[in-house]
Amino acid sequence: MRMWGKWIGCTVPAAAREQFFTAQAAWSAISDQPGLVGQLGGWDPATGRAHLLGLWADAETYRSFMRERHDAVVAGNQQSTTCTEIDVATGETVLEMAGDAADLPHALERATLLRVADCRLLPGREEHFLEVQRTVWAPGMAAAGGMLAGTVTRLDAHRHLVTTLWSNSAAHQHYSTHHLPTLRSRATLEHDIRSMTGHVLPLEAAWRVLPQSRAHDR
Repeated sequence: MRMWGKWIGCTVPAAAREQFFTAQAAWSAISDQPGLVGQLGGWDPATGRAHLLGLWADAETYRSFMRERHDAVVAGNQQSTTCTEIDVATGETVLEMAGDAADLPHALERATLLRVADCRLLPGREEHFLEVQRTVWAPGMAAAGGMLAGTVTRLDAHRHLVTTLWSNSAAHQHYSTHHLPTLRSRATLEHDIRSMTGHVLPLEAAWRVLPQSRAHDR
């Protein structure tokens, strides 16, 4: 059974950023929730919005969390009062990409930067898009050094979220300068993608939520 991903974007007024930060840190309360793989996020320097990525073992454990815990945490930290807009999308993770970390849980522990490509696909191009992710992007990023692991999540039939976890901003910058142009040319993006929105998020350590068992192992 495949993992389940959740992608959240929040518009936070400047006056509420500190309150939002504190409220987001309170999500550490769900570290004991069965099925949690990890949750992390940060502020997008380009837009000022906050973004969060959550990964769950499967759709059922995510839905159990939403039924049993989600609303109580929101009520307790009053986070909804700090946002003027919240966008949420969920879906099945259809591809995992290997990198420098031993596995995805270790990557979630170590990453300090999250790169996201929110891709809207042209009709009928999903199969080719995923093949290019497997054969061009995944090995190309892994060879660059500093990419710890990644996932591709199908948010709907025409929208896929490509997320990669990086050890630090310098490694990602090296990749962007020395590897990205060649990979972009090989990938022929225009054949598969109608539009793409990118995010480079320095991760907030206080927003990282790991399963209790892993947190105790560190």
